[in-house]
Amino acid sequence: MTARNSFGLPDLTGRTVVVTGATGGLGLATTRALARAGAHVVLAVRDLARGRAAARTVDGSTEVRHLDLADLASIRAFADSWQGDLDVLINNAGVMMPPESATKDGFETQFGVNHLGHFALTNLLLRSLTDRVVTVSSVAHRSGRIRFDNPNLVGEYRASLGYAQSKLANLLFTLELQRRLTGIRSPVRALAAHPGWSDTPLQSRVHNPVARTLMVLGNKLVAQSSSAGALPTLYAATQDLPGAAYVGPSGFKELRGAPTLVSRSPAASDAEAAKRLWELSEELTGVRFPAELVR
Repeated sequence: MTARNSFGLPDLTGRTVVVTGATGGLGLATTRALARAGAHVVLAVRDLARGRAAARTVDGSTEVRHLDLADLASIRAFADSWQGDLDVLINNAGVMMPPESATKDGFETQFGVNHLGHFALTNLLLRSLTDRVVTVSSVAHRSGRIRFDNPNLVGEYRASLGYAQSKLANLLFTLELQRRLTGIRSPVRALAAHPGWSDTPLQSRVHNPVARTLMVLGNKLVAQSSSAGALPTLYAATQDLPGAAYVGPSGFKELRGAPTLVSRSPAASDAEAAKRLWELSEELTGVRFPAELVR
């Protein structure tokens, strides 16, 4: 059985899903599959023109809204404009190994977009969420370490180090979010997924030319398609799984294959580190777990 036909999406008619970073790659593949299954999919994108062009390639119900995860004001505007229920939030957008740079709010770009942006977005939308949050991580989390004393990597920036930190942060965020949701007996679940090695535009944007060449070559020789890489996310978004579950490909080294539950590194299972990262993220973004949900 191939990854492509390893499970079927349920009928998603009447359900609303937000997918961040939906203009191409995994995000667009995820959007297309969800819309074909009947969901109304909101493409949350930085570039509205590209988002509208992407939406025109989707067979189903879509909507395009502006969201810049590198700008907390944009994230707040997106959340403030939301009305009605949101069934599933898919935190898919990300940047991978760019040159050293900062978000509008001064965060190291990978930590700021991949983690803090999604942290803020999720908490601001929690009042509307009815089912689950799926955050896309990576096998790169296994080499990650959270620099609690220097999360923006000032004076020690390396692109690969920043990327691994942000992907580890995705899993610690999922772990602590699920703990909080369980604590208030919320039906909403927090899950994570990773695509294995998938052929997406991210690799071609890696700043280091040697790493970029190797990744582009790997895309041709090893990678699975974006559609196959989206399957773990789709599995996490639609199947009956426990909170904090982590889904990835079932093949060798989790590089490709049908979606299945996979393990995370010991660092990504550290509940105390997850709490500490949550507190740091609240301090940096000014966004907190909604108090009214706790009452």
